Amino acid sequence: MFEGRIDRRRIVVLTTALLLAGCKVIPEGPRPTPPPPPSDNLPADLQRHRIALLVPLSGDNAGIGQSIANATTMALLDTNAKTIRITTYDTAGGAAGAARKAIGDGAKLILGPVQSDEVDDVAPVARAAHIPLISYSSDESSGARDVFQMGTSPYNSINRTVRYARGRGALRYGLLAPNGDYGSRASAAFNAAVKASGGTVVASSTYDRSNTSVVSAAQRLRGRGSFDAILIADGARFAVLAAPNLKSSAAASPRLLGTELWSGESAIAKTPSLRGALFSAVPDNRFRQFADSYKARFGSAPYRMATLGYDSVLLAVRIAREWKVGTPFPAARLTERDGFLGLDGPFRFNADGTIERALEVREARGGAVTVVSAAPARFAD
Repeated sequence: MFEGRIDRRRIVVLTTALLLAGCKVIPEGPRPTPPPPPSDNLPADLQRHRIALLVPLSGDNAGIGQSIANATTMALLDTNAKTIRITTYDTAGGAAGAARKAIGDGAKLILGPVQSDEVDDVAPVARAAHIPLISYSSDESSGARDVFQMGTSPYNSINRTVRYARGRGALRYGLLAPNGDYGSRASAAFNAAVKASGGTVVASSTYDRSNTSVVSAAQRLRGRGSFDAILIADGARFAVLAAPNLKSSAAASPRLLGTELWSGESAIAKTPSLRGALFSAVPDNRFRQFADSYKARFGSAPYRMATLGYDSVLLAVRIAREWKVGTPFPAARLTERDGFLGLDGPFRFNADGTIERALEVREARGGAVTVVSAAPARFAD
């Protein structure tokens, strides 16, 4: 976090670059109130694009939803956007019902929801009304020609890490993955990435998410061959348990690899057996400035996911320049190969709705996590 007062000039330069145009930024000023829930009868709006934000505002995930909603408000203020109106709908009572209400209110674009199962519920409702969906899910299986995924997927992260490891000599790979949906997606991504890089997956081992199961699975994997690198396809808690059973803290090999779930987890840097471990994630440098500005406005720190809300509004503002009010959202613009620039760096959508992000590679060393390969500033093709 930066100390002291927020530097207005730095925030102005940041958001101007993100929009790739001269949009005015308002880093300070009157503190905005959270977006209000929709009324039963929204008035006709002939001068602004009506966009719906579907997030949880009550229940267990209310904090995440409110943080995303606050971030969308910030983006509107920072860009001085006057042609966009965002109305927030609570998904805690049912995401499909919230989507129907939003469409009935005239929304031409839906931002959200957060959970992949909610995306599955909302997608057919939005599709029937020919309304595109930009979700905050990281589940690439939810992507489609009219459903776009903002969250960083395991494939993005794992592919970037494997390519980096392969460039440093790793050829023989092992895989330790949990049973379940995330483990299946991570395993598929890992196998594809290793094959594409010219490496070989020598052996793999799976486990149920319990302490004893992951330790046993790690021990089984270690006895199945010699590895240059092993992917632990899970969060920090299980990585810390598994690592001592895959390599000694003094050994340089095998190199342990992680996923985007390791981002922001201090335990990764503090665990001796994870020294030298690699993982890939979106850059954090712009998030720190965003977090300072967010806290100044709302009095608390944002959830890390809040940048997805901010960046989705930047995207909408950019497209709105050539989007006539009252007409369908030009979804074809979302798959332009130049992509978009946000707080989390460059990103673009594939034709199937999955996201491609420019990620940095980080290494655990000396009790800290260090960037060893910066995220590209733009896409090469």
